[in-house]
Amino acid sequence: MTQPTSTTTPQHPTTGYAPVNGMRMYYEVHGAGGTPLLLLHGGLFDIDQQFGALLPHLSRDRQVVAADFQGHGRTHDVDRPLTAHGLASDVVGLLGHLGLAQVDVFGFSIGGAVALRLAVDRPELVRRLVVSSVSFHPDGDRGENTDAVADLTVDMIAGTPMEEAYRAKSPHPDRLQDLLTKIGHFDEGFPGWSDDDIRGIAAPTLITVGDCDMVRLEHAVRFLRLRGGDVNGDFVGVPASQLAVFPGTTHFFGLSRTTMVLDAVTTFLDTDPAAPTVQG
Repeated sequence: MTQPTSTTTPQHPTTGYAPVNGMRMYYEVHGAGGTPLLLLHGGLFDIDQQFGALLPHLSRDRQVVAADFQGHGRTHDVDRPLTAHGLASDVVGLLGHLGLAQVDVFGFSIGGAVALRLAVDRPELVRRLVVSSVSFHPDGDRGENTDAVADLTVDMIAGTPMEEAYRAKSPHPDRLQDLLTKIGHFDEGFPGWSDDDIRGIAAPTLITVGDCDMVRLEHAVRFLRLRGGDVNGDFVGVPASQLAVFPGTTHFFGLSRTTMVLDAVTTFLDTDPAAPTVQG
């Protein structure tokens, strides 16, 4: 697929480490203008691997903040499990460190779970919400994916870009198996969000999913309906919450269709919902 071309000269981001919850959380700030967009990557990925192809275009007309989660990328691990609650607490600390009172949030997989946690628990921080390839309840996931992640070992990903990136960037490159084990038990014991929790989210929400993702398509549609979608927009207007299904897209490659991802995400962030085109 042809990638979008930028008409502006790429700018080097501002980088730093935020002291949050006993660790130094690596972050980058790209671009300027508008409501900042916060990017939250998936498990075993990092800023570059998850959003590298998207960042130049997302930051062309807006400020974009991206962070490496606990144990990922350039952020070191700490002695606690990986949970959406803990990672969301880190993100709140990062936003406070940067002096950001409200952001748009775009999270993928584990990052999507963290974005959901922020939208439910800290609604004042989230203007618009993009959640990609994540369920709000365990019954929305395909069981084979859950089982495979729980059994991950270093040998299984040997020679992959994820292994190479981890060893190149991590402050402790010999602890990859520790991270894999924590990812395999991510949010263990969390029962999922209730329908009322999802209905109650204040932020307009864009749900994205691959058509052969680990998240079941019927779950994504249920998610949309709980957010007020699945209506006849010609008669009642385009809902504030929307769904994008990317064709030929698995979970691992959930954001790889760069042109489609950019169109769906930037249109959602920048466009108010449409009024009805047919008058009753």
